[in-house]
Amino acid sequence: MKWFKRILFLLLIVIVLVVIDNYPKLNIISGYASKYMASSVLVGHQMPAYINSTDLNIPLVKLATTDFNDQESFAHSNVYGLMERKTIDRKGLGTVLTNDDYTEGEDYLQPKRVRRFDSVPYPIGHLPAKDTVFPEINHDKLSQAVALPFGNPELQKTRTLLVLYKGHMIHENYVEGFTKHTPVLGWSMTKSILATLYGILEHQGKLKMEWPAPIAEWKEDERKNITLDHLLRMQSGLKWEEDYSKISDVTKMLFLESDMTASSRNKEAGAAPTEVWNYSSGTTNLLSGILRQQFRTHQEYLDFPYTALIDKIGAHSMLIEADLKGNYVGSSYGWGNTRDWGRLGQLYLNKGNWNGEQLFSASWVNYITEPTAHSEGTYGAHFWLNSKGIYPDVPKDLYSMNGYQGQYVFIIPSKNLVVVRTGLAEYPEFDINGFLSALTSAIE
Repeated sequence: MKWFKRILFLLLIVIVLVVIDNYPKLNIISGYASKYMASSVLVGHQMPAYINSTDLNIPLVKLATTDFNDQESFAHSNVYGLMERKTIDRKGLGTVLTNDDYTEGEDYLQPKRVRRFDSVPYPIGHLPAKDTVFPEINHDKLSQAVALPFGNPELQKTRTLLVLYKGHMIHENYVEGFTKHTPVLGWSMTKSILATLYGILEHQGKLKMEWPAPIAEWKEDERKNITLDHLLRMQSGLKWEEDYSKISDVTKMLFLESDMTASSRNKEAGAAPTEVWNYSSGTTNLLSGILRQQFRTHQEYLDFPYTALIDKIGAHSMLIEADLKGNYVGSSYGWGNTRDWGRLGQLYLNKGNWNGEQLFSASWVNYITEPTAHSEGTYGAHFWLNSKGIYPDVPKDLYSMNGYQGQYVFIIPSKNLVVVRTGLAEYPEFDINGFLSALTSAIE
């Protein structure tokens, strides 16, 4: 009996220690579920039951109980009744997780948007895409290639696919529940939008990439040597842990912080600039904060992504969500329908020219596709690269916007291609190399 009591006591201690260790994680889990549900319903126009059964049905996150309140437009989530989190709607800014800094009913600014629907065919305008025959396209091979991402729905989980060739749409496909109008969360593809805004400001002569980052807290230590270029290339040397499987810098930033621009700003240097390459969502949100400093007012900052880029190219479904302090979450929270993600890719294929207007210089494309030291040729400046053949059977000039769970905008200049794929699975479940190899082989 004594041994039984001792074993029971030890087991109780173990359970208590496990609960203590994992209790803070519940805050992250319920925060993720609440935020994702609210945005998926209010921005992505999905049904709560569908989101619970698909997008939130993943390890750890599926432990949460998540509901959406239709009458008051908010989502709330908890894990076994613990760590309740609430996400509210803010018109024009998407949704935001609440915390102790949130004041209900507090006024906030929202971006002023001008949506003009040009009477020319997609992708430049909003009329139906022009039906064009290209003799160099082998249509049998094309049909076989575009079927590949949908060949095993349970494994590949592809939701939408769009292919542009020479500025013409030659294919698009959507699974049930998704259409050409459905906004999709791009996750880290948003980083490429944020970088593009820097390219626009550079083209306007308002900043240069070699300028030191204008961070007052860095002026008296080794961080004063960090430039905008270092930040865009993820080689600032700032300490950062990008691990979504635990409580890390990135999960604390996205699901706990009110001001996401501060997470990297307050980090110490772990190395000198250019010594290491370290992928960091905190760096992108720091850049969002620096972007805000370029404008006299908060309203000008909020308007800029839309007036200078998003609405300029007619991507009117696009929306970048903001944190509680009104900073764009450039690391992760950009939404847009598949056609509008395609517009952004086409802008890059056109080297910054949109219907005769140069939004950023052609040299900006050279800049963002120049491989960054220590990235093994896979990363440029907030864009991913194939310069070392990570996709061995695809042209090496491919560069792309990549997001969590397999959101992609591929730009392949040598083939005049832009390819958008969205879904809930990435490599190895979704064979990028096999698909793109088959697709590029269809163009003879």
